[in-house]
Amino acid sequence: MSRRITTLHVVRKEHLTPHLVRVYLGDPDFDEFEPSEFTDSYVKLHFGAEHDPTLRTYTIRKVDPVNREIAIDFVVHGDEGIAGPWAANAEPGMRVRLYGPSGAYSPRTDADWHLLAGDESAIPAIGAAIEALPAGAKAVAVIEVAGPDDEIGFATEADLTVQWVHRGAASNDVADDQAGDNAPIIDAVRSLPWLPGNVHVFIHGEAQAVMRNLRRYVRKERRVPAEWASISGYWRRGRTEEAFRVWKRELAAAEAQG
Repeated sequence: MSRRITTLHVVRKEHLTPHLVRVYLGDPDFDEFEPSEFTDSYVKLHFGAEHDPTLRTYTIRKVDPVNREIAIDFVVHGDEGIAGPWAANAEPGMRVRLYGPSGAYSPRTDADWHLLAGDESAIPAIGAAIEALPAGAKAVAVIEVAGPDDEIGFATEADLTVQWVHRGAASNDVADDQAGDNAPIIDAVRSLPWLPGNVHVFIHGEAQAVMRNLRRYVRKERRVPAEWASISGYWRRGRTEEAFRVWKRELAAAEAQG
């Protein structure tokens, strides 16, 4: 797969929900972009000065070779952050550079059922996985968002059940009693009926909820083997992506020692 820097231009954008904007990217380097075979395919977007860019990681939602477009979904919270405001204000012709793609997960064809869970940041990867499932595949998705206006649909022939969990506020505005160890998605996943057979699990989102809570539940309590579970944080409340990467390295080191 490609690991070079690709230059693309904004073709158009679409407001999917109050907090989710889809930006479509196209030429000049569309033909040089090699899509990943994984449904959690992600790229590093370059923002700021070309010689010293700020990098932000985003999942490729779709690659459309017919219309020559790459779709990327952005969670937006007004002027907060770097990538969100860029996406909210993106106009046709604006240039963006990206590095990648990479990835590691696609729904296993030998699974008896699939469990997918996450917050807004995981919707692109969850959506890509759901839409890649074959007809009749059993899948259960639990997705935490601010409220009903943040729900979206998925085009799939799979036997899909989606449970939307409403925390009552955007992820950056939610109170402590609805975030981290108290995130409502934790109880929602733990309360799900556990179906028989081999489950392939994909759970990503806010790190405290996912890595400190749901990963322990899936791996320890439900005894899902590591090769059947993709569970990791995409972000952590109160930290930039740079600080979050440091935290993940420290957590991995601590877990390796203990």
